[in-house]
Amino acid sequence: MDMVFKALADPSRRRLLDRLRDRNGQTLRELCADLGMARQSVSKHLAVLEAAELVTTVRQGREKLHYLNAAPINALAERWISRFDRERVNALADLKRALEQSPMDSKTFVYTTYIRTTPERLWQALTDPAFTERYWGVRFTTDWAEGSPLVWTQGGIEISDPEQVVLAYEPHRRLAYTWHTFTPQWAEAVGISEEVRGRLAAERRSRVTFDLEPQGGDQVKLTVTHEFDADGTLHSMCSQGWPPVLSSLKSLLETGEPLPGPDEG
Repeated sequence: MDMVFKALADPSRRRLLDRLRDRNGQTLRELCADLGMARQSVSKHLAVLEAAELVTTVRQGREKLHYLNAAPINALAERWISRFDRERVNALADLKRALEQSPMDSKTFVYTTYIRTTPERLWQALTDPAFTERYWGVRFTTDWAEGSPLVWTQGGIEISDPEQVVLAYEPHRRLAYTWHTFTPQWAEAVGISEEVRGRLAAERRSRVTFDLEPQGGDQVKLTVTHEFDADGTLHSMCSQGWPPVLSSLKSLLETGEPLPGPDEG
């Protein structure tokens, strides 16, 4: 946590984070544009931000794309903002963003967290329905072979569709699949209005990828990459939804218990 505060103390590093907030997934060359800083200086600032886990990178061909990582900020909020106060903070933040910010135009949400566990145990937590239901409230029915159907069960509703499929299955390394279908039954079960469901259903189907990297002997770096329409409704919903899901996953693996749900005390 000290590294996070140190990284945020520098105005140049805050400017870099602002640029990623406005447009996520930029190369070093793009981040250097119009900053008035030498490429070497930008690289050094990015290294500090990466060390503090405020920025994470994803390789795309020969390019390295930089993404704002919400995990450390979410951890700060979990430590010092109570659940009662968080709702008021979120409401004020949403209003501030609506008044001051331009819409984020990235088509990708990236979240990186470090979990004290093994790759095998984390893999089980991502694929075993007994695990996923505990921290996520979702169960998957599939044989996990690439191209196989992936049936979701959420809120007591089973969701299946020919386009819900497994995209990648590399045990203990990488898992990817397409997102579920937004059926009227699902919307009713989870409390989503028909208007919102209709907007979600009209968007291009998104996909999520989980990358696992061992870190030393007792930690695994988990990077979640969710790709979807830039200006769609799902982008906003998932950007807010992934941090609590992954925080609950981390808690389950490190303490044996997931975080309490919104209705639990």
